[in-house]
Amino acid sequence: MISLDIEIATDILACMMPSTDTPKRERLSREASQQQTRDRLLDAAQVLFVQHGFNGTSLRDIAAHAGYSQGAFYSNFRDKADVLLELLRLEKERETARASAMLAGLQGSAEVILAGLETWSKTLDETPTWCVLSVELQLQAARDPAFGVHYRTLWETQLAGVSGIVEILFKKLGRHPPAPARELAAHYMALIHGLALQRISATSPETFTTSAPTVLFLRGLIALSDAQSDSGDR
Repeated sequence: MISLDIEIATDILACMMPSTDTPKRERLSREASQQQTRDRLLDAAQVLFVQHGFNGTSLRDIAAHAGYSQGAFYSNFRDKADVLLELLRLEKERETARASAMLAGLQGSAEVILAGLETWSKTLDETPTWCVLSVELQLQAARDPAFGVHYRTLWETQLAGVSGIVEILFKKLGRHPPAPARELAAHYMALIHGLALQRISATSPETFTTSAPTVLFLRGLIALSDAQSDSGDR
């Protein structure tokens, strides 16, 4: 009877003791694990490219920063240029998504479109490191002809999208653009990227924005278009 009581007491104490078993982690599938490795390598590459430049960063640096071997790097990418292109492709995808969201509001007036463009340009204030990386991309495109071909393909895709927005803006105003829409779009993109890059080195970045100057640029084009239209009617 005493023995039974001891066993019961032991069982009760065991139930009262906190469990020391660590929760089992969910095992990633092979595809998910490879994607995680790829994402970490891309994140590491972006950080290092911004800090040290493309030429100042080695494959070993990228792998070590991500916590992997060089073998893991080569299992996902051919070389550093391949990583840079993938970073560019992903960023263009994000920009396309933002532009698509903005395009949803293009059914409104010209003021609605201008407000949408201003919102879009503000996203560059929120991603300053990408502006630094974009400089690395352009420099590499100038140095490496093969890389330049891929870079220009992605650039042309984005340029075509912005050109379409410029055309819609002037069409809603009943005006003709003062220059080809493609040319205006290229200038607009150069302006917002240049301002965003300048903001990084500004004394007070929080007071330096890209949105206001870019909207002024667009309003200036609209005013110029009006002047040309007036002079043509005389």
